[in-house]
Amino acid sequence: MKRSLEGCFEVVIGPPTNMADKHLLPHDRGHELWTMEDGPSRKLMASIDRWVGAMVADDGIEMPLSGAGPSIEATMYARQDGVVVGCAVVDYMLQIWAPSVRVSWFAGDGKRVSEGDEIAVFSGSRDDVLTIERVALNALGQLSGIATEAKRWAAIAPKQIACTRKTVWGLLDKWAVHMGGGLTHRLSKTDAVMIKENDLATMHEHLETHADRLATYLQEVDGQTCGAFLEVETRNEKEALMAAMVWSQRRDAEDLDRLVIMLDNFSPEQCKTVSEQMETQGVREHVVLEASGNIVFADLKSWHECGLDVVSTSVVNRGVAPLDVSMLVKGL
Repeated sequence: MKRSLEGCFEVVIGPPTNMADKHLLPHDRGHELWTMEDGPSRKLMASIDRWVGAMVADDGIEMPLSGAGPSIEATMYARQDGVVVGCAVVDYMLQIWAPSVRVSWFAGDGKRVSEGDEIAVFSGSRDDVLTIERVALNALGQLSGIATEAKRWAAIAPKQIACTRKTVWGLLDKWAVHMGGGLTHRLSKTDAVMIKENDLATMHEHLETHADRLATYLQEVDGQTCGAFLEVETRNEKEALMAAMVWSQRRDAEDLDRLVIMLDNFSPEQCKTVSEQMETQGVREHVVLEASGNIVFADLKSWHECGLDVVSTSVVNRGVAPLDVSMLVKGL
């Protein structure tokens, strides 16, 4: 049975932020996973297929369910406020693994719900509905929890919060962050080039210092072969300013995108100093400034106001409590 995925998607759009208004951030790659017009992309559906296969197999479902038992209805509802994400996952799971079960969504992907709101009604054979119940609740709860947490962060720093490649469910985590108003950052290691200290340790080994290796790399790298963007990790103000200066000189002579400079384990005060020095030196427009490391929600307002473009963290998607959702059979 083929089921349309249309009609169960609703995007949550937050207000723009000051730095992100100037240019489209390269970290904003959620459109490759999901759009309001088209719903899930092929890339996202491929990920959904992989994860759904693992989920149902781990729950002992080895072949599509046969539809045994009398028909029942069961309602899924929210037991707390949040943002719903995962409807596309449940739709796909039913299409492939439980074709006798039908679902009517009241709150689609990206929709905010309040405690007690009905999310969906499932109807079909008793055995099939009860067999897929836990997998459906697990998927929807996990992804909705991530989207809800991302929305909490994005409310303070809109269009500035990016997740990292420290994920639990890969692209599904990225999708949930996107639906909550966050940025996806790299979708995979090959999606964009990020040069960290371990990378530099294996390059230009004849050079003694990290800074020299970084400068040499930036002078020689082919900026047209870096994918979505090029990012380099810096460990102190001197390295960050040097990277910006080298790249600004190249951009004056070549048609290159802005360089993403990660300020690793900097404080908000240090980030502000770096941004202001780059403005003074006339190189700020050539870079995207990203802070990463030791980012906590309690200090988010300081991060938002210190002159950065992006704040990247895995806190918005790793270790996040699932949204509390339940399913009750009609008549209970």
